[in-house]
Amino acid sequence: MNQLEQFLKWMRESDNIVFFGGAGVSTESGIPDFRSVDGLYNQEYDYPPEMILSHTFYLKNKPEFYRFYRNKMLCLGAKPNAAHKKLAELEAIGKLKAVITQNIDGLHQAAGSREVLELHGSVHRNYCQTCGKLFGADYILDKTGCPACDECGGDVKPDVVLYEEGLDSNTMQKAITYIAQADVLIIGGTSLAVYPAAGLVDYYRGGRLVLINKSTTPLDGRANLRIEGSIGKILSQIEVS
Repeated sequence: MNQLEQFLKWMRESDNIVFFGGAGVSTESGIPDFRSVDGLYNQEYDYPPEMILSHTFYLKNKPEFYRFYRNKMLCLGAKPNAAHKKLAELEAIGKLKAVITQNIDGLHQAAGSREVLELHGSVHRNYCQTCGKLFGADYILDKTGCPACDECGGDVKPDVVLYEEGLDSNTMQKAITYIAQADVLIIGGTSLAVYPAAGLVDYYRGGRLVLINKSTTPLDGRANLRIEGSIGKILSQIEVS
C-alpha cells in the first residue's frame, strides 16, 4: 500500500479528523504567498513584508502599511478551490471536526466550512479602534490612505494578527483541544515555520499525522505519512459518502 492509499484508508476509517493549513491552501485559489518576494515586489516596496506587517510599522507608517495591505492581502475575488470544498464536505458528513488555518482570506467559510479557527484573524473583519464599529473588507479596499470610521473618525484596523502581536488565546485553546483529541491530523500547505502556530503540532497525541506539501518542512520526520503534491488534487481523491 502506497502513501496515498494509506491516507485514503485512514480517511475512510476516521470520524475525528482535524485539518491544519497555511498559505499553500490558498495559493491554489490564486492568492499569492506574501513571503514570496518577486521582482514586482522589489520594485514597489522599500521594506520586507514581515516588517510592513508588523505592529510597529503599522503604528509608524500607516499609509505604506495600507498600500501593501490592499495590494497584497486583499484578494476579494478569490474563490474556494478543491481543497476548501472537500474539507467542507468532510465536515458536513461528520468526519472532519475542525479546520485550523493560518490564512486570513475567509475561503474556508466561503466553501461551507463552519468550525474554522482563524489563528491569524480575517480580512473580512475590521474595527474602529476608537468606537469599536465593525466594517467589512470592501470598506478598506474602497478607501485610500488610512481608512477612518464613518461615525467617529477613528482609525479602522483589520482584525488580523500582525507580527509582534499575540494570537487570540481562546482560538489557540480551541485549536489545542481539537488537535489533542484528533484521530487523524492533516497538515497541509504550511511551512511549519511560523510560531506559535507551528507549535500546535506538539499537542497531537495520535499516530496518524499526515503532511501534505509541495516542499519539505522542519517536522517531516515526525509525520506518519508525508505526501508531496497539490493539496487540492490529493484531497479531491477522498470519496465522500
